[in-house]
Amino acid sequence: MNNTENNYAFIDGNNLYLGAKNQGIQLNYIKLRRYLRDKMNVSQAFLFIGFDPANTDFYRLLQKIGYILIYKPTIVYRNTDGTRTMKGNVDAELVLYSSAVEFENYDKAVIVSSDGDFACLVDFLDKKGKLKKIITPTENYSSLLKRFHSYILPLNSIRNKVGKFKSK
Repeated sequence: MNNTENNYAFIDGNNLYLGAKNQGIQLNYIKLRRYLRDKMNVSQAFLFIGFDPANTDFYRLLQKIGYILIYKPTIVYRNTDGTRTMKGNVDAELVLYSSAVEFENYDKAVIVSSDGDFACLVDFLDKKGKLKKIITPTENYSSLLKRFHSYILPLNSIRNKVGKFKSK
């Protein structure tokens, strides 16, 4: 491992949370941040997340343990069954930060998402020699990412390092 690399992580917060949850992984954000730092040489970890005022204590904790939070306003709506759903699409912000705003500040990027919407970003980073790894939070990541298989690191393969087991 080249300890002189200065890498940044760009994390799709909702994709990470839901992917871990669906695999029975209770994500430990402290362990994940430590893993990114120690194994991927990530000095800055940008977590893109929909803003929910009810979660401000959690956001403070994430910042305290070393994440840089990039908030997206959310839209709240009711599903047909009456359950409340909140949507905060962070795709554009993640692409903007990784390919423009922070592009000159890091050596390589770690993308944390299983979303095929990021295939064009992954392709861009690969062509520029700036792609380190794609951590896929879901077992069945988008087929659009399959051609980058050599960069794929399934969250499930590091579950013991970044979380703990729980029953589904």
